[in-house]
Amino acid sequence: MPKILSVDVCAAAVPLDKVTSFSTRTVSTRYYGLVKVRSTDGVEGIGFCYVGSAAGDLFVNAVEQLLAPVLIGQDSHAVERLWETMYQESLLQGRAGTVMRALSALDTALWDLNARTAKLPLHRFLGAYELDSVPAYASGGYYLDGKTPEMLGEEMASYVAKGFNAVKMKSGRLSPAEEEARLRAAREAVGPDIEIMMDLNNAWVDTTQAMQYVRRFEQYDPYFLEEPFSPDDVDSHAKLAKLTRIPIATAEIGYGRWYHKELLDKNAAAILQHDAAVCGGITEWRRISATAASYGVVVCPHWFHDLHAPLVAATPNARYVEFFWDDQVLNFRKLVDRQLEHKDGRVLLRQDPGLGFDFDKSAVERYGQWRTVR
Repeated sequence: MPKILSVDVCAAAVPLDKVTSFSTRTVSTRYYGLVKVRSTDGVEGIGFCYVGSAAGDLFVNAVEQLLAPVLIGQDSHAVERLWETMYQESLLQGRAGTVMRALSALDTALWDLNARTAKLPLHRFLGAYELDSVPAYASGGYYLDGKTPEMLGEEMASYVAKGFNAVKMKSGRLSPAEEEARLRAAREAVGPDIEIMMDLNNAWVDTTQAMQYVRRFEQYDPYFLEEPFSPDDVDSHAKLAKLTRIPIATAEIGYGRWYHKELLDKNAAAILQHDAAVCGGITEWRRISATAASYGVVVCPHWFHDLHAPLVAATPNARYVEFFWDDQVLNFRKLVDRQLEHKDGRVLLRQDPGLGFDFDKSAVERYGQWRTVR
């Protein structure tokens, strides 16, 4: 059987074309952690994650010094055992944050490597529910200097014109009245039948503050409120869920199955948004999704559509892929050699083996530098 021969790692710092703001922070550059896992058969699998707006070398160090060494010489099909070995190796350095993201990237690369070895697209290798396409919502609505509610409405309507039946906007940065004006403009622009998601990015500190906004929002019938509080404030999510009829979504930066089970046990999330590039890779993402199904909870994974489209396709209780139409926000798009296509509000699944794409060699070299562990 083929063994893992080497691991390549890179931190790519990709500047945004425009400085972009969320409810609580502003970003000008994104660091992406990239890995390539190569087998003795010459097959290569890729993995990746978002590291943040600084300190990409933390990712490189985690891969080089902690995780890649325990993979070398191992059979890549022992995914469960390799996940456990990497997790145990990193217990002291970080069961969350950049170390877990590094584990996630490597776990993803193992699944990609194995699917490519089997010559199957990832969603079929995992056991597909959908074979050709999956539903998606268009994600945008970020804060930019000079952007009015009317301009936000025009942006949301442009996604509907492209065929999307669901859209997402940012919220929580401004006053309750100003945020209501933004949501009202979006609803008026897209009409009553389009689902509008609202992403708060941890904007609120307690349910008293939250309800000043939520009472205004309810009349516009949002599909969900995303990350209203700090991700660690599980109890406030649960309290808000009881106070509003709008479903609460969270967990995009949650780590490990145990955190997500707490959310489910406390009824703190009607929708889980766990990210395979954050929570522990494809292996842990699938465990969390299966647990959510046992609670009757829908999953709508956060961020990387290139990774999550095949996972949604293999998960019966997955509702949507978050899709970024251009590279203004998800500028990871600049690092890959082909883009996902969409039609009638659905992302078309790649049918090539594995994830179905590779890193763009020249782009990665422009923003970072590969290092090899053997």
